[in-house]
Amino acid sequence: MNDNYVALKETLDSSNCTLIAVSKTQAKEAILNLYKNGQRNFGENKVQELAEKYAQLPKDIQWHLIGHLQTNKVKTVVPFVYLIHSIDSLKLLQEINREANKINRTINVLLQIYIAKEESKFGLDAKQAIDIVETYIEKDTYLTHVRICGIMGMATNTDDLEIRKEEFKQLKEFYQFLKASYFLNKPEFKEISMGMSDDYTIAIEQGATMVRIGSLLFGNRN
Repeated sequence: MNDNYVALKETLDSSNCTLIAVSKTQAKEAILNLYKNGQRNFGENKVQELAEKYAQLPKDIQWHLIGHLQTNKVKTVVPFVYLIHSIDSLKLLQEINREANKINRTINVLLQIYIAKEESKFGLDAKQAIDIVETYIEKDTYLTHVRICGIMGMATNTDDLEIRKEEFKQLKEFYQFLKASYFLNKPEFKEISMGMSDDYTIAIEQGATMVRIGSLLFGNRN
């Protein structure tokens, strides 16, 4: 595992791409093993598991919520989460803002964009994402405790890597559109979270700044 980590980290560092080690279902000992090798960014899918690991593990870990977030669980993660990758509605963004305001935190978030050619419960289409961004841009007196830092996408679950490549390309193009249209003078808008263990090299080629890697680091899920 450590050999995989070192090689992967070298590849990503040379591409200025951040490694999110996806630690869902993994024991804290496995997480600490990577932590001792220098890894600080870890991703979890479920709020309860994320909160439990936050309580048990070193406090300089930067925790990423990469799974779907229900509004009624927002208050659990707001005190400590580093980045939420899965904003899929204005209602969710408003709830995060409301809870963050209570404790005077600003929460970094990514808009989850629907790019897959298969049914998926979550993710924004282009119009929905633009509507949220236009609301957010008017945030002088509104949404002052959230910070949109980029976008996230999940490619189609297919063995055809050309399909995934095209979807990653589309996500990068949509990022460039949003950057040019709404975030030109906002340096915090810089992240494209895409790519996992079996397609991260393609994602990097297409412009990923964050990849979410689990099985390559930890082996098959428990």
